[in-house]
Amino acid sequence: MTSWHDIHVLVTGASAGVGLATAELAAGRGAHVTMLARDEGRLREARSRVDAARVDASQRTRIFPVDVAEREQLMEAIAAAEADMGPVEMLFACAGYCTPGRFVELPVEAFEEHVRTNLLGVIHSARAVAPGMVERGHGHIAMVSSMGGLVGVYGYSAYSAAKFGVTGFAEVLRCEMKPHGVGVTLLAPSNVDSPGYAREIEFEPAETQAINGVARTRSPEETARMFVRGVEKGRFLVVPGLSNRILYRLEGLWPEAFFAFFDSKVASARKGVASRVA
Repeated sequence: MTSWHDIHVLVTGASAGVGLATAELAAGRGAHVTMLARDEGRLREARSRVDAARVDASQRTRIFPVDVAEREQLMEAIAAAEADMGPVEMLFACAGYCTPGRFVELPVEAFEEHVRTNLLGVIHSARAVAPGMVERGHGHIAMVSSMGGLVGVYGYSAYSAAKFGVTGFAEVLRCEMKPHGVGVTLLAPSNVDSPGYAREIEFEPAETQAINGVARTRSPEETARMFVRGVEKGRFLVVPGLSNRILYRLEGLWPEAFFAFFDSKVASARKGVASRVA
């Protein structure tokens, strides 16, 4: 794409983290921004930051307190945003969360909730705007997966199941949208210093902590800049960090080495726990 000026950008998960940072960048490039998130109070606070990032007083910002896991609520909000602000030219589907835990200890409801929010929330958001983009012959759908959606990580059975789904969905959507002039970008970050990640680490098993400790924690602003730059350059996959890109390729090229590396981290963590208990 060449210009963000006067286009309508819609961001889910826009009250904090990568979603908020992305909304700020869109406003700073001249776009009208619609922000969706569950918490109305935090969303109103986030809107003030996005308004402050605008480069022109004519730019508009709308907020909708919406849970992306609720399909009808989500579709109604997007329809209302388009009726008021015009067709969505760019979607950033950033809403998501992670509650880590060992598979045999997680309640089955955790898997259902992760799928509803992390996967179906993305699919329904895209479904709301894709037909219009196809009809107009342009647009961009950008979505957030995770390194946990590219490689399986101890403790992420619910999260990775949903995020692998996002990755697969994005790959299919890229193929189907390209002939219509609609771009697709997938962001796969590791640790992002956000309220969601602060909550996540409270629940992490020691083995998960050991694996996550290998990855650098990035700010939402740095991650969003990489995300937006990837969209602007028409890239499909954006994986922040050289070590993450190497890890992703290592699993594909040499899975035995990948699994051995992760197994060593798990074994070391378990040994440390056992020694503390003793």
